[in-house]
Amino acid sequence: MKKIGLFGGTFDPIHNGHLHIARAFADELALDMVVFLPAGNPYHKTEHTRTDAQHRLAMTELAVGHNPRFAVSDCDIIRKGATYTFDTVQIFRQQFPSAQLWWLLGSDSLLKLHTWKKWQTLVSHTHIAVAAREGDNIAQAPRELHGWIGSALQNGSLHLLQTPMYNLSSTEIRHKIRAGQSVTGLIDPQVENYIARNHLYR
Repeated sequence: MKKIGLFGGTFDPIHNGHLHIARAFADELALDMVVFLPAGNPYHKTEHTRTDAQHRLAMTELAVGHNPRFAVSDCDIIRKGATYTFDTVQIFRQQFPSAQLWWLLGSDSLLKLHTWKKWQTLVSHTHIAVAAREGDNIAQAPRELHGWIGSALQNGSLHLLQTPMYNLSSTEIRHKIRAGQSVTGLIDPQVENYIARNHLYR
């Protein structure tokens, strides 16, 4: 059975912390492929701080291009209106009906999972892998999630990654670029060149 990991994010910009956790995701779960899913442009006009989706898609493609296990999908970019994880998973379920799908979440998102659209249906249609952020603990999960977490850990449909996340954020990288500081070693060199060529985050 093919095992496919889905990794959604703003990727503004994609950095080495994202790549590090994606490799851990692929290794620990023996995934055939990890698909990066850059988020679309905000559909609310008031929220205009995100870099245009086409730039974020291009940077993600550059960053993952060297790894044969990584791929990029624009499915969350080309959809109109609000994009929900539940709908994204349905699209991949239709494309790969016999595959085992895994959705990668940060532990901060896991603690809010019960507020997501159709979350109970979502977790019945995909397995969930959780990347731990410093200071987060699954024991902090709200009681709405307790029953599902207990049974999902037992039946293997919830996996807590052993590899810790890098303490690195896209916000930090944008601040460094704006301040004229070096980001060498924090992002892929091709992404660094792309940012400079397109005058992003200035």
